Amino acid sequence: MTTTFSNLQSDLVTEILTRVPLKYMRAVRMTCKNWNDLSKNQSFTKMHIDKAATTGKEGETQMIVMMGYNLHLTNIFINEDPSIKQESKLCCLNKQVKIFKFINCEGLLLCILKEDSRVVVWNPYLGQPRWIIPRYSHSPYRCDGFSYALGYEDKKNKSCRSHKLLRFLVYYVNPESDNHFLWYEIYDFDSDLWTTLDVVTPHFPHLYRSGVSLKGNTYWCAPKRNTDDEYGIICFDFTKERFGSLLPLPFSAGPNDYVTLSCVREEKLAVLLQHNEYNPYELDIWITTKIEDEEVLWSKFLRIETEWDICVPFISGNFFIDEENKVAIGFEEDNRHRVNIIGEAEYFRGLDLVGEFGDQNYMPHLCSYVPSLVQIKQPEQGGEWKQESDVEKRRYDQNMLRFVSHLKGMNKLCGGGKRQKKKNS
Repeated sequence: MTTTFSNLQSDLVTEILTRVPLKYMRAVRMTCKNWNDLSKNQSFTKMHIDKAATTGKEGETQMIVMMGYNLHLTNIFINEDPSIKQESKLCCLNKQVKIFKFINCEGLLLCILKEDSRVVVWNPYLGQPRWIIPRYSHSPYRCDGFSYALGYEDKKNKSCRSHKLLRFLVYYVNPESDNHFLWYEIYDFDSDLWTTLDVVTPHFPHLYRSGVSLKGNTYWCAPKRNTDDEYGIICFDFTKERFGSLLPLPFSAGPNDYVTLSCVREEKLAVLLQHNEYNPYELDIWITTKIEDEEVLWSKFLRIETEWDICVPFISGNFFIDEENKVAIGFEEDNRHRVNIIGEAEYFRGLDLVGEFGDQNYMPHLCSYVPSLVQIKQPEQGGEWKQESDVEKRRYDQNMLRFVSHLKGMNKLCGGGKRQKKKNS
């Protein structure tokens, strides 16, 4: 009798499939129902991730890069002669979608789409998406675009977390006045409902920068009250569903300095300070040693100071750090197909992205990536239909009336764009 793969012992099949690289797991799941079921088993996925971690090359970091409205699984190898390699394009729901922005929350990706009013939360490792329909559809790249954050309640069972999606809009109706339009709402994966939030914060996160997820909460850089050039960090607590106090940064930034946040191994925050064009010879990075509701402590991770004739390569947008090699990694400001690696002793390396990354009209984005075993809870099928309360309907209608009245003024500031029609889900 000829031995085929289908009649091998199950433990041998498991051992073989755990050695399959992550980029081929989608093909494994599509081969047959048995392999699809096996690949989603908790014990298999843990074995697969553990084996990938032990067989990877020394100095190799896996990251996700967004370019050309697509996500690419990419490996970067850091040493004296660094290299970068695209492993695969990540496909969602077996079809092409244009991703305008994505946010990483411990291996789960929140994707904001360019041509679809829905958003999707997706586990690339398990191939598991959840589509979410906002109550008001919008264009994410226009002035009426909302910002998003993904988090979860602090529970003991990490494999089945209670995830929530924060959506908010904050802008000055008139930049010369103190008139703001604020709209906060939250979506609960368990109830499958949106709820208006009455939250109070005098510090507004920068909408053009994505928040950073850490231990279920999301952090942003935010200006101190009544100033545009002094910053702290502000946290949204998904368990309490409220913003915390403004926590201090370990430095004072000037009006033209660049400040951005990152997450370190899902355990700590990192903050990068890059000085303005009049002093392009310094870069500083700190990481947190303690972060709580009312207290944050910082430790200097990296300081780069060059001679007057050597500028520090500028890292634009998001970045992440490699603690072992003591480097920072991010996109170059003037070349959207080039990644900069910056370290001590003037370790400056630039790597060009090659392959099918596609064209990039908007700022690219990258983050370090560790596969997640977390299951995304799906809406109940055939269960009791959940409806929002009459009180919540009134609160939503009131916000829509305010929003429409303010949108005309905002559109004028943005160049007279056409007002978008109201759409209810």
